[in-house]
Amino acid sequence: MQKKKTGGFGETIRTVIYAVLIAIVIRTVAFEPFNIPSASMVPTLLIGDYLFVSKFSYGYSRHSLPFSFPPFSGRILASEPERGDVAVFKLPSDPSVDYIKRIIGLPGDRIQMVGGVLHINGRPAPRERLQDAVWHDQAGSVHRSPRYRETLPNGRSHVILEDRRDTGPLDDTREFTVPEGHYFMMGDNRDNSADSRADVGFVPFENLVGRADLLFFSTDGSAALWEVWKWPLAIRVDRLFNTVE
Repeated sequence: MQKKKTGGFGETIRTVIYAVLIAIVIRTVAFEPFNIPSASMVPTLLIGDYLFVSKFSYGYSRHSLPFSFPPFSGRILASEPERGDVAVFKLPSDPSVDYIKRIIGLPGDRIQMVGGVLHINGRPAPRERLQDAVWHDQAGSVHRSPRYRETLPNGRSHVILEDRRDTGPLDDTREFTVPEGHYFMMGDNRDNSADSRADVGFVPFENLVGRADLLFFSTDGSAALWEVWKWPLAIRVDRLFNTVE
C-alpha cells in the first residue's frame, strides 16, 4: 500500500511539472496573456481588459522568452509587422516594462502631428468625426472626449480619442523619421499616451513581443476577487472574445 501511495504522489508531481512545462512552451512560442492597466489605448482597449498576444506573428527574439533571457540577438522566423497592428513591446529604455500601442510608423516613414491630425510621409490621415466617448481614467475620473475614426495609408482604420480637442502638447510635433529596423508607436487615446512622440522613442524590431489578437476577459474593476456576487455586473460581457482591431 505504501508503494502505491508513493507512486501516486510521484505521478502527481510529474503531471504538475509537465503542465508547467507545456504552459511555458505555449507562453513562449504561441500566446501570452496580458492585462491592460492604463487608459492609453482607450477606446480600443479599456482598463481591466485581458487579452492574448500572438508570439509567432513577428517571429521570436530574446524578448519572446521569460525574463528576456538573451541566448541570441535579432529575430528568428521574422515576419514584418503591418501598419495599424496593436502590439506589445518592451520599453527601449527599460526592457523589464511591457507597453502596448499601435504601430503607426514603419521603417523609413516620416511621422508628424499637426493640429491633432496624424501625417504620414507628408499626407494627413483622414479622420471621420464620431459621437463623443465617455471613459474612466486610472484614477476613476470620468472624461467625455471627441472620438474619430482614423484611416491609415494601407486602408486600415481604428477609433481614436482627442481628449484635449487637438490642442494637447503632443498634437503638434516635429517630423520624426523612423530609422531602419524600428517602429513608431502611438496610443489611440492620443492626449493620454506616453508613446514614440515623446517618452518612448523609436521601438526596435527586436523589442516587439507580439501582436494583440483576442480579448478573453474584461472587468470594470467594481468587484474584488472575493466578491463573487458582484462578478455578473463587473464583467463586461460585450467585450469577451472580441478581436483587437
